[in-house]
Amino acid sequence: MSSLALAVRDSNTMLRRNLLHARRYPSLTLNLLLTPVMLLLLFVYLFGDVMSAGIAGGGADRSDYIAYIVPGILLMTIGGTVVGTAVSVSTDMSEGIIARFRTMNIHRGSVLIGHVVGSVLQSVASVVLVGAIGVAIGFRSTDANVVEWLAAFGLLVLFATALTWVAVGMGLVSPNAEAAGNNAMPMILLPLFSSAFVPVDSMPGWFQPIAEYQPFTPAIETLRGLLLGTEIGNNGWLTIAWCLGLTVLGYFWSTSKFNDDPK
Repeated sequence: MSSLALAVRDSNTMLRRNLLHARRYPSLTLNLLLTPVMLLLLFVYLFGDVMSAGIAGGGADRSDYIAYIVPGILLMTIGGTVVGTAVSVSTDMSEGIIARFRTMNIHRGSVLIGHVVGSVLQSVASVVLVGAIGVAIGFRSTDANVVEWLAAFGLLVLFATALTWVAVGMGLVSPNAEAAGNNAMPMILLPLFSSAFVPVDSMPGWFQPIAEYQPFTPAIETLRGLLLGTEIGNNGWLTIAWCLGLTVLGYFWSTSKFNDDPK
């Protein structure tokens, strides 16, 4: 059997292992999903009328705000889901299963690939669930064609892949699951300081550059442009640059830490 075939076989085995863990212990995924769902319902039904005054020159209503907020919540969902990946990787490290895998005749990279692919699949499933809730409360994307829907899906997968590799690195360097969860908290907090809930130009002037050029804002604006027909501008290129940069950084960070034999 060729090296590629062995890598595919072992990666598939590790993927099944991680998906089985997620199925047997769904509480972590459900807890991480609860945050974006609660924020979506909270901002729509409790603050929706007030928050809608801050978009579209003050002429928007609650339905307009639902359309505005859902893309941000979808990307926030990905951020929350990959926190679970950091916790899962750290748990594997602290419980010694990684040390056991190192002694087995398996493709070395398959352990990380299984975590990454499993996390991306869970992120997509979480986005579908939260998106369905968004549709149920009134979100509609009437302007998007098939190509734009496919591009939106590709953006979500690319963004999930980038954050997952970073989360894997966080899990590998964390001494325990609690520390991994704390280290990965920026994945949930950064969307709160983006254009997910209010436009960047409505924020204080000193804070606008921080909100505008962090990873979530260009991704949110690109997703809005694809689904709602708003102006994308250079946000598409910024999103791709952030995703590729974070993927490369996370990949080399994770593989470097994983390949360091324990002393």
